Amino acid sequence: MSISLLGKKIGMTQIFDDKGIAIPVTVLEMGPCIITQIKNIETDGYQAIQIGYKIIKIDKITKPIIGHLQKNNLPPVKYIREYRVESTDNFKVGQTITVNQFKIGNSINVSGISIGKGFTGYQKRHNFSRGPMSHGSKNHRQPGSIGAGTTPGRVFPGKRMAGRMGGNKITIKNLQIIDIHADDNILVIKGSVPGKAGNIISVNSK
Repeated sequence: MSISLLGKKIGMTQIFDDKGIAIPVTVLEMGPCIITQIKNIETDGYQAIQIGYKIIKIDKITKPIIGHLQKNNLPPVKYIREYRVESTDNFKVGQTITVNQFKIGNSINVSGISIGKGFTGYQKRHNFSRGPMSHGSKNHRQPGSIGAGTTPGRVFPGKRMAGRMGGNKITIKNLQIIDIHADDNILVIKGSVPGKAGNIISVNSK
C-alpha cells in the first residue's frame, strides 16, 4: 500500500551503528495526517487521496477550504496535499495516517523546498571557472561572452547566467528509514533532506 505523509523537518544529526560507524541522518516530524478526500476514476478520472496536516483555528483558513472540510465534519487543517494511489480500497475519509504505517529499513521519497540563496552569480550558481587573478586582468568574476555575433544575433533561451538560486521543489528518492519514534511522530532518515529546519516536507512510500 502506498503511504503518504506531510510533516516538517526538525534538523540533522548523526547516529552510530553497531560497528561504531557514524551515519548522517535527518530527523522529521511527520503527521499525524487526516484523509480529507478520496478521488476515484468514476468521479475524477484518476485515483488519489487528499490528506491534511496541522490542525489550526478555523479563522486561519479560507472559506472554500472550510466548506470542503465541513462536508465530512473534518477539523480545519493548514496544509492539504494530494497523492496518486493505485487503489483506494484501504482508505476512508477521516482516517488518520501516522508513522506507524512505515517500517524501519523501508525506502521513501522525500520532497521539500530547497533553501533559497537569493540572486547569485555564475560561479556559485553554475560552478563556472573564474578569470585570471593576475595583475592587469579585469575579468575575475565577469561572465564573458554570452552568445554569437551577427548570427544568430540573439542569446539562446536557457543560457546559464546569474539569477535566483534555490527555493525550488526538490525530490530525493529512495532514502532509507533508520529509526521510528511513533510516540513523537518522528522518522529518522539516512542522508540529507531538502530545505531548512521547520520546512514542510512531503514523504511518499510505495
